[in-house]
Amino acid sequence: MILALFTVTTVHTVDVPESAYGHIANQVLEVTASSKVASIGQTEAVVRSYFEDIPIMIEVARCESQFRHELSDGSVLQGMVDPADTGVMQINKRYHLETAVNLDIDVDTIEGNLEYARYLYDKSGTQPWSASMPCWGNSLSANV
Repeated sequence: MILALFTVTTVHTVDVPESAYGHIANQVLEVTASSKVASIGQTEAVVRSYFEDIPIMIEVARCESQFRHELSDGSVLQGMVDPADTGVMQINKRYHLETAVNLDIDVDTIEGNLEYARYLYDKSGTQPWSASMPCWGNSLSANV
């Protein structure tokens, strides 16, 4: 299977076997394209790239969603405990949708979900994800 990841200026194309869920593929080819995530399965690479400067947020995404933003049917991931939790960063729409809309951020897209997570992190650190701290709190990136 060939998967493609589009960012504002580059597209990364990688060969990833179906069994590679949760792993980053090794082969990368850069080309110019528009901003869009073209395929499920590249979410981890998108998160790692977006939060390269804040490694703890990569661990938060791993714990919150196992690097999933969309399900196989194309719908956006919702929380199992609270269905208002949305996407790869599990942004809770009940508490954050109004602010996200006012900031013109669509948390249903991976780009918007990550952008709003960065907004929350800049405002409150990892506190908004404190419920999953037992999972990410002992990671090396949490202790630097």
